Amino acid sequence: MPIVESLMQGLLHGVWAVLLCGPVLVASVAATVFVVRRRSLAPVSGAPEAPDQLFWDLFLGSCVALPALLIPALVSPWAGLVLAGAAAASGIAAYRGSPRFLAWRTARREHRQQLSAHQAARMQHDELMLRWQRYELDPGCSIDYPALTDVRLPETSALIKAMRTAEQMRTATHKGYPDAVGSLAASLTAAERAAGIPAAFRAEQAH
Repeated sequence: MPIVESLMQGLLHGVWAVLLCGPVLVASVAATVFVVRRRSLAPVSGAPEAPDQLFWDLFLGSCVALPALLIPALVSPWAGLVLAGAAAASGIAAYRGSPRFLAWRTARREHRQQLSAHQAARMQHDELMLRWQRYELDPGCSIDYPALTDVRLPETSALIKAMRTAEQMRTATHKGYPDAVGSLAASLTAAERAAGIPAAFRAEQAH
């Protein structure tokens, strides 16, 4: 009976050691491997502190992982074996999964940046169209600057093409939409200049 009680007590202590230290060990190993893997996949070029940073990443991870492994191993050898296996599994999983996670995070960041750029381009596009519509719809501007609506002029023809391209990309949420709007802005400025519109008037239109 004393032997059974001793075994049961050791088993209970081992279970508690695994439950208490396991999450800490697994998390610290996975986080350390992920950080090191991230630095190896996307190194900072020309950074002299990179080797030192790698050392400190490993050192800090070891300061958390080693006590979380050694203390349960001293309490119960089988708990140490279980935790060592869990640590190895978490490290392998973090090593294999980190490239996919980093790629997903990069794609998500680029998607947010693309949406932000698209929204800014939409606002600029609306402003440019309002600026153009004044030349087209305002009778005074149409009389004073008829060249701006004359598609026989190269600058005006290029402007119309830029307007059509920007509008097509806007409705399709195209990645090149911001560049198309930038080309539209340049084409409109060139057409205004070719039509002889004074710089002061162009500046007023732009605002």
